[in-house]
Amino acid sequence: MKNGQQIPDNMLRDIKPLVEIPDNSIYIYYGLIILAVLVILVALFLIARWLIGLKRINKAKEYLKSLNSITWTSPKKAAYAITHYGRLLATDDRRKELFDQLLPMLESYKYKKEVDRVDSRTQGQFELYKKVCNESV
Repeated sequence: MKNGQQIPDNMLRDIKPLVEIPDNSIYIYYGLIILAVLVILVALFLIARWLIGLKRINKAKEYLKSLNSITWTSPKKAAYAITHYGRLLATDDRRKELFDQLLPMLESYKYKKEVDRVDSRTQGQFELYKKVCNESV
């Protein structure tokens, strides 16, 4: 052992040769990054959908609210407003039929410089149309 003596083979048996250890850490790293990005994208999508859902306004309810707020103090403006909102709300057969009956009555209050007061028949037809719209929206 000392002074140039050879070491017998039986003494070096505890030393083993180098073994290659497989290193998959780079794949795990990239996999975690991709997973994190996917989770963030899904979370952003769900948050955006939730926020859009909060801001979505039921337009039919807004039209109905505008229709219900119409007064006959200015018959010409009222006739134009009823025609506008009534046409937007006439989506099913019953409302279309009632609106088609109301429309010729409103024509006498439009397209003139001076108009008379609204007759009770037109007001009654408008109230019936409002009632049907209120029940269905």
